[in-house]
Amino acid sequence: MDRHDSIIGYFAATKSGDVVCDGPACIIAGSYKTMKGYLATSRNKPPGKVKITKTRFEEIRSGMRMGGAYSFDEESYSRFLPLARQDGMDCEDVDFTPDKAGDVKFLAITPNWT
Repeated sequence: MDRHDSIIGYFAATKSGDVVCDGPACIIAGSYKTMKGYLATSRNKPPGKVKITKTRFEEIRSGMRMGGAYSFDEESYSRFLPLARQDGMDCEDVDFTPDKAGDVKFLAITPNWT
């Protein structure tokens, strides 16, 4: 499989196109089940019915090239990191240990492809 077709994780959006975000960044969860959990506890979810969809490296890369920001959980970032580095993006290793029990840590990335 081409690395650009690699599934990184899942995002959530309404039919009208409102995407579930962590601030200005689209949340990418490592699994469908994890995204459902984020939605259940999120204060920032859009109103209405939300659809959870797989997203691939190429879709995220294209979104970033158009100026989109993405917020990854640990599982999705572990898939994104090696592919982004292969594609020339300067990405760092990150400690996803939560600050307190029950918290989930996200890493927001804004575009910086050259």
